[in-house]
Amino acid sequence: MSTTRRTVLGQSWSWKQRNASIEHVLDEIRGNEVSGKEIEATAGWRTAKKYPSEIHVELMASDLIPDPYLGFNEHAVQWVGDVEWLYKCTFPCDSALGEDHKAFLEFQGLDTICDVYLNGERILSADNMFQTHYAELAPSSLKPSNTLFLHFKSAARYAKAQEALMGRVRAGSTNLGDPSRVYLRKAQYDWRWDWGPELMSCGIYRPIVLTTYRVCIDNMACRAFVDDDHSCTLKVNVGLKGSASEVGTYKVVLKDLQGNIVKSESMSVQEAKLHTTVADWTFEKDEVRLWWPVGYGEQHLYNVTLEIFDKVGDLRGSCFALSDLLIRWQEEVLLDAKTLRIGFRSVKLVQEALEEPDQYGTGTTFLFEVNGVRMFMGGSNWIPADNFLTTITPERYRAWLTLLKDGNQNMVRLWGGGIYEPDVFYDVCDELGLLVWQDFQFACGVYPAHDSFVASVRKEAAQNVKRLRHHPAMALFCGNNEDYQMVLQWGDVKHLPAIKIYEEVLPSVVEELTDPVIPYHRGSPYGGKGWDTADPTVGDVHQWNVWGGKELPYQDYDKLGGRFVSEFGMPSMPCMKTIAYWMQDADAKEWHAQSKLMAQHCRAGSFERRFAIAMNDNFKLTEDLETAVFNTQLMQSEAVGFAYQSWRRQWKGKGKQYTSGVLVWQSNDCWPVTSWAIADYFLRPKPVYFIIARHLATFAVGITRTVIKNKPNDRPRQFYEFGSFQSREATLDIWAVNGSLSARSATLELHFVDLCSTWSHKETRVVQLPPNQATELLSTPCLGPPKTGNGSPTGYTEWTTTCSVVAGARLLDIETGDVLARFADWPQPYRFLDDC
Repeated sequence: MSTTRRTVLGQSWSWKQRNASIEHVLDEIRGNEVSGKEIEATAGWRTAKKYPSEIHVELMASDLIPDPYLGFNEHAVQWVGDVEWLYKCTFPCDSALGEDHKAFLEFQGLDTICDVYLNGERILSADNMFQTHYAELAPSSLKPSNTLFLHFKSAARYAKAQEALMGRVRAGSTNLGDPSRVYLRKAQYDWRWDWGPELMSCGIYRPIVLTTYRVCIDNMACRAFVDDDHSCTLKVNVGLKGSASEVGTYKVVLKDLQGNIVKSESMSVQEAKLHTTVADWTFEKDEVRLWWPVGYGEQHLYNVTLEIFDKVGDLRGSCFALSDLLIRWQEEVLLDAKTLRIGFRSVKLVQEALEEPDQYGTGTTFLFEVNGVRMFMGGSNWIPADNFLTTITPERYRAWLTLLKDGNQNMVRLWGGGIYEPDVFYDVCDELGLLVWQDFQFACGVYPAHDSFVASVRKEAAQNVKRLRHHPAMALFCGNNEDYQMVLQWGDVKHLPAIKIYEEVLPSVVEELTDPVIPYHRGSPYGGKGWDTADPTVGDVHQWNVWGGKELPYQDYDKLGGRFVSEFGMPSMPCMKTIAYWMQDADAKEWHAQSKLMAQHCRAGSFERRFAIAMNDNFKLTEDLETAVFNTQLMQSEAVGFAYQSWRRQWKGKGKQYTSGVLVWQSNDCWPVTSWAIADYFLRPKPVYFIIARHLATFAVGITRTVIKNKPNDRPRQFYEFGSFQSREATLDIWAVNGSLSARSATLELHFVDLCSTWSHKETRVVQLPPNQATELLSTPCLGPPKTGNGSPTGYTEWTTTCSVVAGARLLDIETGDVLARFADWPQPYRFLDDC
């Protein structure tokens, strides 16, 4: 038992809408006479149904608003974000606290503009959703019974007021929310995005904790080092709050997750300091084991516990609670304790010159090296899993992240328009071996850099870096999402003030607070000279020229890569069960792909036009909703799958690691919607999820068909065999990936099947697969039925007979015959495939 006590204030909460006719907000709980009318202190207050609490969730639980995720209900609840809301609770405090005790309230998540009052006195004004806010309390301010009162103001109105003072700026397109959002440190997707609704939430979205102490652990830093030879060291630093002179002993214990003590040490001090190193250990070989990303080894984790003890028998004549005195009868008095879970690993971002050029030129790599091993990163981009953050349970986080891991993903990028996720997210990533790319929370806008804004961001960044730095999953901090790119695209923005943040403030915070330094990247995408965010030879790229931009065919993905593709994607509709959820009892006329209600749940810019281009290119048109849903999902899986296999093919070994990562947009949804997500809001995977898993497996195989046509000005290459002109021949390029760290022999089996006859052909050969790279296996003619004069599919003997041939490749274990990988290449476009 510790003399430091932390109490979550999770009981006795109630809420109400602010009554605009009452001039002084405290009168809402005092019940004073206002304008000659006596107001009851209980008027309008409702008991909170959930804690932590958000106002939309409470309103729905009380049947005061409809579910915004159904039908057109989003539009019926817009008023919620335009008014003010109040929360209050009562809590007791031990009246026997000694005079030397101190106290503070810790607000782990307030959304967003909030004044906080304790027993009628304002103790805090918050304006940053991403900070943890602290209010130091004088002992005299706490009573046996206390009232905590929170006044949430309209974030939307605050942002517009700031815009009126400082000027309107560019911030994304019309479907990325009102540009005034850049002036407020609140989750940017709350203003609407091209996959999410406009729902301006407010409330207590993370716990409030009361801490009473004499001296307590304010901050604990665990720095686990792994050298190039895999030798490990651990340094533990502590920052204290309160009277450090009371501390007589530090005790540090390192345990594995089975509870076995690996190392422990007690250190007695004459005079403790507020900041000190309490452990600096070097481990013998195999004394601790390394943490590896999924697919490369096990995720060994350890608990580091720090305890601080009072000087033995030193009461110093102070007044203590009876419980404190009982503790002091022991030989030592535990003042406070804290435990962090760590892993031993090293992570580097390697940007070095390539030895040979690829189709884009030479340039430099952009790859991650963990524990000395260069790794191909395959994964996806994460957005908040709900617009109402308090509804995302730990179990739901685990289910989402397990889905990614089971899909052979090893990296997840936390996008810059959402939030810094709660501890459970990163804990699960540690356990599963998912590396984390963490954006700081800036997205698609010209953010300000006046002094108060920069100071708030610096504090926000420092708090979150301190909170996240011990996680072995942390691989990268990134300054922003697409802010540089947007400025280049617009062409009319003369100055980006937030350069100060991205190129000075954030890198200095990361460098100062992480040791060894976690890599920092100033923006995504970012790379070439003059902020060139589309240079495929350096840095990372966001490849949107297929869905948006130039609206190129997805069959061009192999020509549209880069050193690290951190965003790209193709949307699809979710499954019919999810569509039925938002449709509810909609009229029959709404049950088609182009209805108003389907459009309400599809936020992508120009989505009808862009869907029409890609769908018309590849599939037969249909008016049946279920068929249209399936076709969009098939298109998404084919497009994204082709991108993954094409870009992973460019991981060709040291000196030729041309593409080192592919992160699809996006992992998930925040509500039921048509989007780029690979699994919908209800964690229902789309077909693309399984295609990605196949292409990111330890072993993968791929085929590209090249058709040589009889005229150089024939249709584009994705139209393999069809049209006014005919094809003279077709060749197949076949390659494979060995993602393991050991060379492997395998049997390559090729299988050709004609859809319009009984003809088929199979052949095998043994191939060698070097470790940790893609290898070109062979280039061979695509076989087809024999040419038989007028009996050929076209009736002309000079043309190929492969227009209806499916070519398949499988990698087989030489000894057991087990399938290691498989792929099938069909003639395209699919809309020309008929029953023969």
